[in-house]
Amino acid sequence: MRVEALFRGLIPTSERVLYGKRKILGSELYLAGLRLLDGDLLIIVTNETPGDAIKKYSLRWQIETLFGCLKSKGFHFEDTHITNLERIKKLFVLLAIAFCWSHKTGEWQHKIKPIQIKKHGRPAVSLFRCGLDYIINAVMKIFHQPNLFKKCLDKINRYGGKNVLGIPIEMCG
Repeated sequence: MRVEALFRGLIPTSERVLYGKRKILGSELYLAGLRLLDGDLLIIVTNETPGDAIKKYSLRWQIETLFGCLKSKGFHFEDTHITNLERIKKLFVLLAIAFCWSHKTGEWQHKIKPIQIKKHGRPAVSLFRCGLDYIINAVMKIFHQPNLFKKCLDKINRYGGKNVLGIPIEMCG
């Protein structure tokens, strides 16, 4: 039997958990499925009880997305070849701040000019990429249009009355 058949009839955003183990490629495993908004089927295969497999996977996916932004889709963290643990920690903190700044800038730009949705139903670029591209553009034009970069800085300086690290603005000088 094809695995997709076990999840036939799922409507978008609904999930089905199969608590009985199934033999898959010679191993006894559990299955859980989620119908995505675009109609695709996300199937989770696990050797653990499948009750919260989809929830766990969504958390993992967020981490994968973040690391994609820190690596090949943005900052190319892996290209540094740094091996000293203290330096890696410091760089990681800077990249985390830069990620937040890029994402907040992308959210701001998306409100001004919504990101195009492609025919397959997904955005042309992520909020992170939109923001990072805007910041890069602002840096390239810093001498001719300094207010562009200042507007980018405002996105990290005003984060709910605190800066991106959670420190009250008045303590930052």
